[in-house]
Formats: sequence, C-alpha cells, structure tokens
Amino acid sequence: MMLTRFLGPRYRELAKNWVPTASRWGSVGSVGLVWATDWRLILDWVPYINGKFKDNE
Repeated sequence: MMLTRFLGPRYRELAKNWVPTASRWGSVGSVGLVWATDWRLILDWVPYINGKFKDNE
C-alpha cells in the first residue's frame, strides 16, 4: 500500500496504540447519537431489537 511506504514504523506503532481508544470513543459517540436522537428510528435497523417494538394492531 502506498500509504505505508510514506509512513514509517513509528507512525504505524502510534496508530496501533490509538485503535482501542478510537474504537471506545466511537462506541461512546454512537450511543450518544442514539440517546440524543429518536432511538426507535435508529434501533429499527438492528435486527433483534426491530421485532420487539412492533405495534399491535
């Protein structure tokens, strides 16, 4: 890959160290997005949860 040719081992090691932190912040941001918006709108895309909130007509 062309990017790894320009970035040395130092930057590869830094990126490897930041992956867990970035994934945690991404998870927190996703939960915050669901909390701040209409949670039913977002959770309707999750297959298991989608069936729990069907309207009984």
